[in-house]
Amino acid sequence: MWDQDQTKMKTLLLIDGNAIMHRAYHALPPFKTKKGIPTHVIYGFFSMLFRAVSEFKPTHVVVCFDTPKPTFRNKIFKQYQAQRPKIHDDFISQIPLLKEALEASGIKQLEKDGFEADDVIGTLAKQAGKENMKVLILTGDRDILQLVDRNIFVIAPQLGLSNLTMYDEKGVKNKMSVTPSEIPDLKALTGDPSDNYPGAKGIGPKTAAQLIRKFRTVEKLFTQLEKVDNIKMRIILESEKKSVFLSKKLAQIDVSVPLDFDLHTSGFKGFHEALKEYLTKLEIKSLIKRIFAENKPAEKKEPEKEDKNQMGLF
Repeated sequence: MWDQDQTKMKTLLLIDGNAIMHRAYHALPPFKTKKGIPTHVIYGFFSMLFRAVSEFKPTHVVVCFDTPKPTFRNKIFKQYQAQRPKIHDDFISQIPLLKEALEASGIKQLEKDGFEADDVIGTLAKQAGKENMKVLILTGDRDILQLVDRNIFVIAPQLGLSNLTMYDEKGVKNKMSVTPSEIPDLKALTGDPSDNYPGAKGIGPKTAAQLIRKFRTVEKLFTQLEKVDNIKMRIILESEKKSVFLSKKLAQIDVSVPLDFDLHTSGFKGFHEALKEYLTKLEIKSLIKRIFAENKPAEKKEPEKEDKNQMGLF
């Protein structure tokens, strides 16, 4: 499990930018500046980021984003994420503002055309592991749980953005009924409605977990179908084989994205003063008070006590 005393080991905090932006967007009321500029995504994102750095005290921080361009998943399955609703304009308008705020804060940002933020995060996490760094991933996306190992942990906001839950290997197994590395195989069978891929129609999560616990991978499952006692299930698997293997490709995070990025440039010692000026322009005064309270470091705890009217969800 995570050791709070990280004085002898570097810790990398990776933030799933799009996932946390969406969580903030849906968790908070749409407050705006006097000129009508929406700011609740920026407010929620930085509240969550501040909470994470205060509690876990990372030595390095990187925020990873999706890009608008199609990914390799769209190329192998045209219907991938096709059912997702249109993103509202008041969300889109805050994306460049958030990135400018991150630039002002001194926090590194990274994205790669053709890949999702998950893939960039997975690649950085594995790189950090090779350099003997502990890794924390802040996200609301359960797909990233597949990355968890003895050095990689996921911290996920609960109840809007009010609490953080940390997942280690044991926590993932308790939640998903399989080990982290088995999650792509689980999703290969169950599919994922949010990403719009089917898996094996007729096989639910409970049955899928039982199969994966027994066979470990879908590759082994399909080489030993005769050991599946339920004839109806065996017929389903035989007819859905192509869909199952496609779904696994879609579910599996790519941890070998070609990135021109040096992890050592992402050192974090607190938010830069330029962030204060940027947040002032956006009229987010309560956030400035918490992050820069009495000129103390960003690690100051209990940020939620500030401005209770706006911070009820934090």
